[in-house]
Amino acid sequence: MISCAAVSAVSTYGAPWVALVVRSKTERRVQAGLENAGIESFVPWHGVRRRWSDRIKVLEHNLLPGYVFCRSSFAERTLVMRQPGVRWVVSFANTPALIPNGEIAALRRAVSSNLPLGPWPFLKAGERVRIERGALAGIEGILARDCEGWRVVVSVEVLERSVAVQVDRDMISPTETDVFHGTVSRWPLISPEIGS
Repeated sequence: MISCAAVSAVSTYGAPWVALVVRSKTERRVQAGLENAGIESFVPWHGVRRRWSDRIKVLEHNLLPGYVFCRSSFAERTLVMRQPGVRWVVSFANTPALIPNGEIAALRRAVSSNLPLGPWPFLKAGERVRIERGALAGIEGILARDCEGWRVVVSVEVLERSVAVQVDRDMISPTETDVFHGTVSRWPLISPEIGS
């Protein structure tokens, strides 16, 4: 088991965000325990419709199953690790992987937007876009398309996990720089149809 290592970098908003790996179906208990201990936590809950023979019910599921985010400093490591259900802190080279405030803020806004959303495969390659208007204005992510329409994929890089939120095509525009080459993007969002 990997435990918390010294974290010296503390953001201006308090302790840095870290991801906790938790046992299956214990996210709610871990979140409540952290909140009771005075540690800020976040789990991206979303509603999933389930059909039974006599009714349809909306159940809350974690968009990133097995993970709970919390603001934790080195001084709070014992308190965090003693929460029932916590297995370890996501770490690399025995140093907790810090999650940028912007990624947590983007997840929070996506969940609270009430737009259709769900888990999405992690994407590294693809076009980066910015949502220009609506409840999610300013969020950047990767553009994806499926049979239901356009989606902007918001990722937590450290976990290699992503969430896709459905958007209208006219809500998005390309970002100013290409993430891979540092140059201005000149690609179209939609390739022109031949003969139209």
